[in-house]
Amino acid sequence: MLSFFLRRLATFIPTFLGVTLVAFMFIRIIPGDPILLMAGERGMTDERYAELMARFGYDQPLLTQYFNYLTGIFRGDLGESFVTRKPVWDEFFTLFPATVELSLCAIFLAVIIGVPSGIAAAIHRGKFWDQALMSTALTGYSMPIFWWALLLIIFFSGILGWTPVSGRLSLMFYFENVTGFMLIDSLLSGQKGAFGSAVQHLILPTIVLATIPLAVIARQTRSAMLEVLGEDYIRTARAKGLSVFRVNGLHALRNAMIPVITVIGLSTGTLLGGAILTETIFSWPGIGKWMIESISRRDYTVIQGGLLLIATVVMLVNLVVDLLYGLINPKIRHHG
Repeated sequence: MLSFFLRRLATFIPTFLGVTLVAFMFIRIIPGDPILLMAGERGMTDERYAELMARFGYDQPLLTQYFNYLTGIFRGDLGESFVTRKPVWDEFFTLFPATVELSLCAIFLAVIIGVPSGIAAAIHRGKFWDQALMSTALTGYSMPIFWWALLLIIFFSGILGWTPVSGRLSLMFYFENVTGFMLIDSLLSGQKGAFGSAVQHLILPTIVLATIPLAVIARQTRSAMLEVLGEDYIRTARAKGLSVFRVNGLHALRNAMIPVITVIGLSTGTLLGGAILTETIFSWPGIGKWMIESISRRDYTVIQGGLLLIATVVMLVNLVVDLLYGLINPKIRHHG
């Protein structure tokens, strides 16, 4: 298992370096001058401009800039925001728990509904339940997120008044942010009703964010199960008189889980990278909303550091998924 981990880690390092290069170059090819944005174009003298260029290293050759950028990364220094003057690293980890909380709730909902739906559709292939479940999954996958979110807000928040429209917690509650996870902090606060308020604020964003991953997981589970259910060893297990639950739940599902885990891992990485539309619509203070605001403000340091951190999170999730492959299937561990 150690050698398998080292092989996967060996592919992670050059990928990470490639991401740093992309983030570094991306910020330098988009239009605009970060120095003029930071200092303001009015009253900018040539001396002041040259001073700021030298201060932030923009007057040096690109290769030198990239080397300094890499050195800063390995020191944990991603620069500071031009707008807030706060370190990018601090801003990211202040907002990241909100995205993690929302993403984990969404992927949990997607898995507990999507996997059983895919199994049921495969077992009842061509029948009513198969067509109903897969049609629903296709509808969920095809539905525009912003439109689906607005429908839920209008119905559940506007008409029924069951859920809040935006935010993470009602304004009537205030407590210290200990972990950054509102569900945990609301419980730790001991304030009556705080946890319920956090759950209410989480319901609609979770449903919206889980819709597409749920549909993908359901369809992938069905496809993988159908492939496995046609194998000889499944027919042998049935001929031995094993129960339907043991055949489908133990033998078939275990061997069908590798492509399903791939989809779950990719979906989790994508969600942790920032659910931009969902966070923007529901004013959820996470990474996606932070990046959108940074782009609109042309906060180049935040954009560059945010891209790198988001890509690193996605790569780490994929690395974990690769390791799970090795745990589930020994053949991959020994030959992958």
